Amino acid sequence: MSEARRHIPILPQTADPALEACAAAEPFALMVLGDSMEPEFREGEVILIEPEGLATDGSFVLAQLAGEWIFRQLAKQGEAWQLRALNPAYPPADIADLAAVKGVVIQKSQPGRRKASKRYVE
Repeated sequence: MSEARRHIPILPQTADPALEACAAAEPFALMVLGDSMEPEFREGEVILIEPEGLATDGSFVLAQLAGEWIFRQLAKQGEAWQLRALNPAYPPADIADLAAVKGVVIQKSQPGRRKASKRYVE
């Protein structure tokens, strides 16, 4: 199955003294693109990422792999780790350790629907 890829550039923040007080570890939101994490996460849903969240087996994570950002479920494979899509049409990606993980999904919601949200950590 060919995967249509959408590249959204993530540009470095310019030096702004007003923003220097913000911690790099503050949670941030991203919109789900594509179908790789269906049925749990649908395109257009918003996920909240905790950069310093505890990544464990089964966590939904944001990782950097081969220079690209990827949203997957973390799975322990013996002494190594895998990043797995929930949609079986996408192959898993092996990672040696958790250095690739840049944040943990702590919540999802549907845009415009405050009550339609789900938390993944307490």
